[in-house]
Amino acid sequence: MLKTISPIDNSIFVERPYATSTVIENTLHLSDQTKLKWKNTSLQERKKLVLKFVEVFLSNNKEIEEELCRQMGRPLSQCAGEMRGFEERALYMIDNADKALQKVVSKNDSEFDNFIKKDPLGTIFVIAPWNYPYNTSVNSIVPSLLAGNCVILKHSSQTPLCAEQLLKASEKAGLPKNVFQILHLDHSSTSKVIADSRIDHVLFTGSVSGGIEVKKAIGTRFIGAGLELGGKDPAYVRSDCNFDHAVENLVDGSYYNSGQSCCGIERIYVDEKIFDNFVDAFKAQTEKYILNNPMDNSTNLGPVVKLSAANNIRNQVSKALNNGAKNIIDVSKFKIDNSENCYVSPSALINVDHSMEFMMEETFGPTVGIMKVKNEDEAERLMNDSPYGLTASIWTSDKDFASHFGNRIHTGTFFMNRCDYLDPGLAWTGVKDTGMGVTLSVLGFDHLTRAKSYHLRRV
Repeated sequence: MLKTISPIDNSIFVERPYATSTVIENTLHLSDQTKLKWKNTSLQERKKLVLKFVEVFLSNNKEIEEELCRQMGRPLSQCAGEMRGFEERALYMIDNADKALQKVVSKNDSEFDNFIKKDPLGTIFVIAPWNYPYNTSVNSIVPSLLAGNCVILKHSSQTPLCAEQLLKASEKAGLPKNVFQILHLDHSSTSKVIADSRIDHVLFTGSVSGGIEVKKAIGTRFIGAGLELGGKDPAYVRSDCNFDHAVENLVDGSYYNSGQSCCGIERIYVDEKIFDNFVDAFKAQTEKYILNNPMDNSTNLGPVVKLSAANNIRNQVSKALNNGAKNIIDVSKFKIDNSENCYVSPSALINVDHSMEFMMEETFGPTVGIMKVKNEDEAERLMNDSPYGLTASIWTSDKDFASHFGNRIHTGTFFMNRCDYLDPGLAWTGVKDTGMGVTLSVLGFDHLTRAKSYHLRRV
């Protein structure tokens, strides 16, 4: 049985049977039988059906938001933001599908009609995470369907109701049967599905170790995978920044969703000229947070996803403190935190360096390291000294400098004066152990299609 433990009170919130081998086989067979018909459905009809699917899903927002809060602990007051993100991304992809999927003409004259079509791959297996269960899955599901692929969705065991809500919306919207299906799977069955010859592409969001397992399961098969994995995203605060804006946004970027964001801020490098003032302001802003039951509307910092995650965060912070780091936050203001629950006090550590695991490995919790730097060269070196590269940000008033500096940073997305944000018109991608592939923007469709060339000559 799949059992979802709510981080709010460590009680069982959802129980579901894992899919049996018979159910898995039937799901794969039905997708395989359906994909040709869906491929041959016109793009305009696919767009109409996917738009209806999105509209039906969004109309059930109150139930979905409460379920989301109970499954993974995000404050209820913030859950509507995920729905807005889902809508923004879905509508962007629907509106830009024609442009992204249009044929590429090589030659068109009285003798030749030569062009490239973008054919769907077939069946896409989407493995979605719990931390942004709708915002991440929409990045994969909607463009896959628009491109003419069938989709099988496996959601995290922490958020199984998210998969069920999406399936319910697809059925109510009239999406053709078996074009979109879901499976509740354990790790072993997930690997078997990936290895099945009827899966044509895998889209996975999760840990680096999970990405390695996906690659192993694909084995010698010649299919692609999109892997969005870890992050340890840095920020450089320059002395010419808008100080109050930088502090406010970096505090939010560090603690939003209890720090459980792939592109959340985990490292901050501050110019030595403003370091002390920045630390004082960061402390004051952080200590305004209310860590409490996420169902309470006054709460803006909820529990982390599970007890093992909470204790891992505490252990990583504790190790850094034992090695000389200092927590600038007064943890006595957050009395609900204890080792028997998932409520982790926000922390911000100074006197840290890159010899510490805390500054090198993904923490995925409400904590951040803050280091003093002498100049931009030191900031560049430290920002690039990481196995990850999803996003990075600079806080400055000089746009020309920001553009120049961004060219030196090894990252998938570079921000100026903002962080922890996704623009659906930009490619979402990363470097190094952050993974491979692209979602969103018109480029995201290319990984869900294969080029097919037509060379038509009139004789």
